Amino acid sequence: MKKRLTPSNTLVAIDIGTTKICVLVAKKIDQHNCEVIGIGRAVSHGLARGVVVDVAPAVHAIKAALQEAELMAGCSIESAYIGISGSHISAHQSTGMVPIKQGVIREHDVARVVSAARAIPLPEDEQILHAVPQQFIIDGKHLVNDPLNMHGVRLECKAHIITGNVTLVKNLIMCCQAAGVKARDVILEPIASAEAVLSEDEQELGIGILDIGGGTSDFAIYQRGSIRHTKIFPIAGNLFTNDIALCLRTTRDDAERIKKEYGATILSKEPHDISIKTIDNSDSRLVSTSELSFILNARGDELLRALNKEIIDHNLAATMPAGLVITGGGALLEGFIQQAQKTIGLPTRLGNPRTTLAFKQELSHPLYATGYGLLLYALKQETLSHRVDGATFPLNRIFWKMKSWIAEVF
Repeated sequence: MKKRLTPSNTLVAIDIGTTKICVLVAKKIDQHNCEVIGIGRAVSHGLARGVVVDVAPAVHAIKAALQEAELMAGCSIESAYIGISGSHISAHQSTGMVPIKQGVIREHDVARVVSAARAIPLPEDEQILHAVPQQFIIDGKHLVNDPLNMHGVRLECKAHIITGNVTLVKNLIMCCQAAGVKARDVILEPIASAEAVLSEDEQELGIGILDIGGGTSDFAIYQRGSIRHTKIFPIAGNLFTNDIALCLRTTRDDAERIKKEYGATILSKEPHDISIKTIDNSDSRLVSTSELSFILNARGDELLRALNKEIIDHNLAATMPAGLVITGGGALLEGFIQQAQKTIGLPTRLGNPRTTLAFKQELSHPLYATGYGLLLYALKQETLSHRVDGATFPLNRIFWKMKSWIAEVF
């Protein structure tokens, strides 16, 4: 009989992607570390570009990943933190302002100004997923990270507001519930990936992260320890695979195989021939790796040009002095990091999750950046929610007390 998980000392994260479902089960070691005790993976079905398009196969895939994770962990899974992405995700910059009545800024003043920053006009079908304070301004002059107990008569808050389509997010949560697991919260996947692959120094100095998944490529910028910009691009791994299948007239399965085995946007070796199946799966033929590289380079160039346009249009280069980190399965294409550095013109590196505990060799892989990052983000938030010492992270305690997205729509 499987042992039930104890919410107080365990965390579960589910990365529901277009091409794969990944479930990670972890045991808390202390307030800053957790140890992964179970991993479950399954091929994703019923999703396209990060959103559910067919409920039954999506539920079946989630169940398969959950069962594998439960078997390895020796526990039953009842609730989890869910990663979310998709082209329906959008971001807004907002400013809130409130007067300080007593002359000294208290917790309720900070809560009020953050609520004021959240008060933005939204279409009926959108809901706020995250409201991330970027900086506070006292009396229109003094920029501070934590205004608690400071003197002033007016407090402003600049916040990064991330929204999503209510129906599409509900569909994802309903699929998890149908698979037998309750969603504890939904977390934007670029925020999770950043937790796993970026250092504190990089987040403070200013850096961009591009997570290339199967259905979408998620871009975010961090500076001064907070998220500054987000953008979801509908150009990702599945389009690379589709291009190979279309141009080389082969099956999607074989296109995925040769992408993983021989895929390169810039060749580092002499071209050679590889065998691929015909589209009717009845025969095989030879194609050159140079032809494969040409196909992948073109799609990679499209993604990088879209990213570069976003950086230029919003004057973001100055917020990325530490460069760009690329993670996710799409980052594994040979030569893509060099192609990105040439196109963007900034230092670029591959982002591997920074794990030092169990399953290090397996989890230290770009494919697990989002899943492992979800665990780290959840650990941080749960630690903050249980703090009772008002002198330690008081500001974050205020944000945690606010209603979660799940509570608002269910």
